[in-house]
Amino acid sequence: MGAAAVLTLELASLTTLVLLMLGVPLAWGLAYAKGWWAEVVGAVVSLPLVLPPTVLGFYLLILLGPNGPFAPLLSHFGLTTLAFSFPGLVIGSCVYSLPFMVQPVRGAFAALGQGAWEAALTLRATPLDAFFSVTLPLARGGIATGALLAFAHTLGEFGVVTMIGGDIPGKTDVLSIVIFDDVENLDWNQAGRISAVLALFSFLVILATLRLGHRTERT
Repeated sequence: MGAAAVLTLELASLTTLVLLMLGVPLAWGLAYAKGWWAEVVGAVVSLPLVLPPTVLGFYLLILLGPNGPFAPLLSHFGLTTLAFSFPGLVIGSCVYSLPFMVQPVRGAFAALGQGAWEAALTLRATPLDAFFSVTLPLARGGIATGALLAFAHTLGEFGVVTMIGGDIPGKTDVLSIVIFDDVENLDWNQAGRISAVLALFSFLVILATLRLGHRTERT
């Protein structure tokens, strides 16, 4: 259980970090973009919210497998597949948790508007400097909410990690898979303990998210 807990925390932390770097700029673009293509991109980003995890995991398994479209690229790095590996888990988790990062951040940017950013431009700030020094600090509540939700969602995901990672001890057996294995082995006590910890953590994340939302509204 200890190794699975460490692996799960590593997966959730790395996934959240990657989503902060990719999801925040994507959310900013979607918040202010106009046109039909923005709606298409937004729909694709939100697809994991309604798509069955096993379906998403299946397609990721095909894409990252030895016969997938990325196989020639992987061969240059001496790899044949990313399936059933920790890097594959990270990729699958990023795809599955992407909307949980993008949606609240996009909402924060949309509520903020572009007035402060444009005002910084009139004061001769560069667009990039205005984004980091003005827009990001003002949207910190939405960004923190997205990071919390992405982290918690990654901790509890099961379908995608099962499909893309399998159940390899020490490599891909995260806590959600350990719970499933414990139930299959009729080890109800350990399954109950792990489930209780994850349930408590999920409750605390939701509570923190609500408090962040109220604080942002007051601000």
